[in-house]
Amino acid sequence: MEAIGLIADQVKACEAAGVEILCCPEAVLGGLADYCSRPADCAIDVASGQLRAVLTPLASKRVTTIVGFTEFGAGGQLFNSAAVFCQGEVVGVYRKMHPAINQSVYDPAAATPIFNVGRLVFGIVICRDSTYREPARGMATRGASALFVPTNNALAPVKGGAEVVEHARRTDISRAIENGVSVIRADVAGRVGGLESYGSSGIVEPDGTVLRVAKPLAPDLLIADIQMPSYGTKSV
Repeated sequence: MEAIGLIADQVKACEAAGVEILCCPEAVLGGLADYCSRPADCAIDVASGQLRAVLTPLASKRVTTIVGFTEFGAGGQLFNSAAVFCQGEVVGVYRKMHPAINQSVYDPAAATPIFNVGRLVFGIVICRDSTYREPARGMATRGASALFVPTNNALAPVKGGAEVVEHARRTDISRAIENGVSVIRADVAGRVGGLESYGSSGIVEPDGTVLRVAKPLAPDLLIADIQMPSYGTKSV
């Protein structure tokens, strides 16, 4: 939970910069349960209010935060999830549909919700989900004009590298052009515990133009205005 303090600092930076939506990486709270010796210890319950309590330090009147975490399901399953935290409340959760490895402790989900924050309608897909044309297409069909992609590309050095960033960028450009949506990806970056991620964070416009990209192997905060149909712009 030490990540809460780091995210809170970014929320304050976003407030100062006029940013309205902050997207954090996949499993930013507690890390990926696949790497935990006791996966359930990484998990947080939503229905009981536990997640809301954990996220309380991130409460802001101006900034909505998308936070990746491991979720306890109602039937005891574990889901790789991302919560939308707005005005001090958890207003929605997206659960990953395609866990990244064959023997993942995570259960696959099937729902493809869309979310409303102010005048922005958006969808969320987590990491590997973005490589599938669905669910992004379905979300765009139901009115989403932006797609947020919490990602965790921390891999063994033999599996990672700059090519992972290139693949993620090509994917984001494809999803943007196919669906006419802005694509905002937030990845981890750096080296820790024998894993490394060059960081594929980036912001892509609906026509495929890349607005912002992260510095390699280093923490970064990317800010851009994205277009919203009929309503102007929103900072993310």
